[in-house]
Amino acid sequence: MLMKEYRICMPLTVDEYRIGQLYMISKHSCEQSGGGEGVEVVRNEANTHPQYGPGQLTEKRIYLSSKLPSWAKAFVPRFFYVTEKAWNFYPYTITEYSVSFLPKFSIRIETRFENNNGDNNNVFGDTPTPAESVSFLDILTDPIPEKHYKESEDLSRWQSSKTGRGPLEEGWRDDHKPIMCSYKRVQCSFEVYGFQTRTEEFIHRNIRDILLVGHRQAVAWIDEWHGLSLEEVREYEQAMQEKTNSKVKSSQNTGPPAASRPAFFRSISVTDERSLKKMGLTTAAMSDPSDSSVPHSPMRLNSTPE
Repeated sequence: MLMKEYRICMPLTVDEYRIGQLYMISKHSCEQSGGGEGVEVVRNEANTHPQYGPGQLTEKRIYLSSKLPSWAKAFVPRFFYVTEKAWNFYPYTITEYSVSFLPKFSIRIETRFENNNGDNNNVFGDTPTPAESVSFLDILTDPIPEKHYKESEDLSRWQSSKTGRGPLEEGWRDDHKPIMCSYKRVQCSFEVYGFQTRTEEFIHRNIRDILLVGHRQAVAWIDEWHGLSLEEVREYEQAMQEKTNSKVKSSQNTGPPAASRPAFFRSISVTDERSLKKMGLTTAAMSDPSDSSVPHSPMRLNSTPE
């Protein structure tokens, strides 16, 4: 298992980001969906936990076959999705990802938001993350994949008309007010001989890119969401979820006829079923458990930048 803690600062307050996060995730998911891939929201409902209090449970299916590297496609079916389950007890959240036919694959992300510049070395209150496993991500200067760059989201050119903030300058985290930090403890595991290290490193590289892009967008889009109430952003979230689901399903429905697609278990081409089982892989039909209770930590995922 490979564990890292990411710290991403933003020129916002924790209270502001409660709205900004919901807006950003909804808009980003819609932008990234289409062509039969993207994010489908299965459920989004209120949830209460005795320890964390009232919150929100969200379950999504993420279709991303074409985004996998060639070596990963060797053991992944042609058509599949990752399941995301997120428990939002703001300012603390838990997000878990799983793939039903890969029981030895798991990702767990714990997040806590605080009004500081990332200087809390024991934000989760248990065991401090070793310094060599902590990575500060700078939404201003750290590079992102070229395909994700937009001048309107370049924070060196960004200027908020509503708040007067921006543009950001090098060293902004040292003295900018307001400032908050998104602390994310990410644990990923893929215990399959010959693939573990490469897969876990690939996952962390992609998580890093997703975190940078998402947090940049939350700031760059501030004039779109700043001033919205929680009820208003929930209405926006619902409308965008319906639009996103429609984009994903319509693209799938207009794709190749179902009869021309290989059966799910036939689409695995790496080896025979007996060998797959030795690798910890199964060809069971993809079904998601309905239990919505908060999982214990750590756990193996059975259920998909936030």
